[in-house]
Amino acid sequence: MVSRFTPVALGGAALLLAAVTACAPADEDETTTTPSAAPAATCDPASLKTLTAGKLTVGTDTPAYEPWFADNKPDNGKGFESAVAYQVAQRLGYQQSDVVWAQVGFNNAIAPGPKAFDIDINQFSITDERKQAVDFSSPYYLVRQTVITTEGSKIAGAKSLADLKDAKLGAQVGTTSYQAITDVIKPAGQPQVFNNNDDAKKALENGTVDGIVVDLPTAFYMTGAELENGVIIGQVAQVGVPEQFGIVLDKGSPLTGCVSKAVDQLRQDGTLAVLEKTWLADTAGAPELQ
Repeated sequence: MVSRFTPVALGGAALLLAAVTACAPADEDETTTTPSAAPAATCDPASLKTLTAGKLTVGTDTPAYEPWFADNKPDNGKGFESAVAYQVAQRLGYQQSDVVWAQVGFNNAIAPGPKAFDIDINQFSITDERKQAVDFSSPYYLVRQTVITTEGSKIAGAKSLADLKDAKLGAQVGTTSYQAITDVIKPAGQPQVFNNNDDAKKALENGTVDGIVVDLPTAFYMTGAELENGVIIGQVAQVGVPEQFGIVLDKGSPLTGCVSKAVDQLRQDGTLAVLEKTWLADTAGAPELQ
């Protein structure tokens, strides 16, 4: 299940700083830093070239899913990615009232061309292909992909990738969840593609698919709070460099270096570790499929 402790938002800086001092900084070896543009000489609202002067426009998809956001309200500071966005904004010198949220579809955010946001946070895995069209910040989260189903399905007792060979699986279009099916699980049948995780979940509920693949925190939330008799089958093994979530910016954005610097600070002083413990589920109990 999702942890539900005191929410950490921009207005809760004192609480966050107290929590950070109580825990050790995250081990930098746990995250592979993604090369990014050097930060501007001064990273503050007066120097940063944003869509609206003095404001930071943050994009994300709708609906905004838990545990990354809460109550489909990205601006409330609740949920891991909402809290991360506000902390990044704070490190750049923006007040909570200076942060403006914009609804941006997942695929639109990573497509080439001008953006309707300064930064976008929406569980974007950093990939070489996507870096051809957009910039990424330093990674703020290491992620694993996970297969889920419901009790009584034909794969509910699966223990290995071989047990999923004949399974009908699905995932959101354009995501590394979908790639996990095609490149790692490799079922005999073509996987189903969905516009978003809500559509994938509905397909699982009505039996259109036997299972769906989502990131691990989403898997814990779906099986614990949204799906009746939801079951986690297991995590998919990593291939190559560990999968990482990064904040998306326009290709060549002048903000990229400053945003990466802010994320690096959050990692080094332990803030990201505090936010993970506050908002994301414990990964215990999710076996690895081999």
